[in-house]
Amino acid sequence: MVTASGGASAARVVIVTGGSRGLGRVATDRLAHLGYVVVLSYVDDQREAESTVEAVLDADGSAVAVRADVDDDLDIERLFVETIELFGAVDAVVHAVRSRITSARLTEATLDEFDSLCRMNTRAAFIVNREAARHVRTGGAIVNLSDSVSTSTLPRYGVNAAAAAAVDVMTWVLAHELRDRDITVNTVSVDVEQAHADGRVADVIAYLLSDEGHGITGHVIQLDDASPAGGTSATGHGPECGGGRSGGLPIPPIHGDQHKRRHRQ
Repeated sequence: MVTASGGASAARVVIVTGGSRGLGRVATDRLAHLGYVVVLSYVDDQREAESTVEAVLDADGSAVAVRADVDDDLDIERLFVETIELFGAVDAVVHAVRSRITSARLTEATLDEFDSLCRMNTRAAFIVNREAARHVRTGGAIVNLSDSVSTSTLPRYGVNAAAAAAVDVMTWVLAHELRDRDITVNTVSVDVEQAHADGRVADVIAYLLSDEGHGITGHVIQLDDASPAGGTSATGHGPECGGGRSGGLPIPPIHGDQHKRRHRQ
């Protein structure tokens, strides 16, 4: 375990799987800036995890790095147990580990390729979301990151689309299961062939974890590259729990002074 603390013991606590690289690192940096204590998981690269924690500390934030493999149920159980032992509660979870992109049609993919994608996508998401559902406090939030495939590129990424679809359905089902505890569950879906600005992904994650975004649940949110500068829009493809279906979800940039923390219950 690699730790660093900026003294924010009363801050909200978020677990970010894969929080030292890619979009996971983006989420770590943004949420730490907003005042969260970030517990990030890593598997192989301890040096990268240490560097991420040090960067958070240098910016007066708080972070802990825990080695935990997302497709190992015992590792993820330990990740949540250690987080609760250190900080007393888990307020939110961002599951940011995504599998490699496989350019293969369903009819051409090997069984090994499919099994690998399902293990890293479906199995890992199931393990992380199951533990999150068991441990996230009432009023908390769960956000998954997944890959999306447009109609034009579907033939080239059929295996990825099939694996990601399971995560989308899992998000919708879990949102219904957890609505009595006021825990929101959403997925942020990133197109496999479009280079999204990292800041826009961070905006959506931060919004979904904020008071303003807490009314959104059960959605697979597809980033809209056509949105105007200065804001981010997203479309929910799943029905809202407790409300009607939303055709478009305006996601504004989230800054530190706009972020409101919900009190633990």
